[in-house]
Amino acid sequence: MNLPLNTLADVSDATEHARYNMIEQQIRPWNVLDQSVLQVLAEVKREDFVPAAHHAVAFTDTEIPLQDNIPQANALGQLMLAPRVSARMLQDLAIQPGDRVLEVGTGSGYMAALLARRAKQVLSLEIDPELVEFARENLHSAGFHNVEVRHSDAAKDAITDGPFDAIVLSGSVAEVPQKFLELLAPGGRLSAIVGQQPMMRATLIERGAQGFATSQPWDVVVARLQGFAEPSGFQF
Repeated sequence: MNLPLNTLADVSDATEHARYNMIEQQIRPWNVLDQSVLQVLAEVKREDFVPAAHHAVAFTDTEIPLQDNIPQANALGQLMLAPRVSARMLQDLAIQPGDRVLEVGTGSGYMAALLARRAKQVLSLEIDPELVEFARENLHSAGFHNVEVRHSDAAKDAITDGPFDAIVLSGSVAEVPQKFLELLAPGGRLSAIVGQQPMMRATLIERGAQGFATSQPWDVVVARLQGFAEPSGFQF
C-alpha cells in the first residue's frame, strides 16, 4: 500500500520528534553531553535496528527484546541496551576516527553502528547465529561497510585480530576477562558493565604506560552476556 505524501511526511515528523525526545529527555540528562556523541545518536536510526514487532518502542527508555519469544529473550539476555546506556558507554570510550574497535555482543547491530560512525573499523562478535544474520542485514541496509559481524563465542574463542583501540562488552559480566585486557593497544579503553544484581557498575579500563587504570563512573543493571563465567556458587 502506498501512503499519501502528506501521511509519509507526518510519519517522518513523528519519528524525528520521538528521536529528539529520546536524546533530550533520556540521554542528555544522563550526563551524555559530548556534542559529537549526541550527533551520532541523531544520525544513526535506532528504529532501523529494532525488530519489527517492537518498532513502536524504538525510542523508549527500556531494553528491547530481540526475538518474538520475550521470556526466552530475557532469559538469554538477547536485549538491546536502553538508549541512555549505549550513549553513555559510547561517550566513555571516546572513539577516535582512526580507532579499531572490538564489540562483544552484537545483538541487533545498533551499538556496532554507533561505534562505526566514529571509528575506522569495528569487529563485532555475536554468539547467536540468527542475531548474526539480523545484525548483518541491519548494518548493510543502513549503509555501514566498516563493520564485520562474526559468529563467535567470545568467552571461549581465540581472538587474533588485536590489538584494539577500544573494546566494549554490550551486556554485563561478573568480571572482565583478562583476555580482553590483553587485546587493548597502548592507550586503549575497555567499557563493560560489571557486577551482580542488584548492583552493577559501568567500568572503564584504560591501558597506560604503567599498566591498567580502572574507574567506575556510574551504576546500571543490564542483561548478562551469554557464555561468561559466574563466581562459584552464584546464580544469576
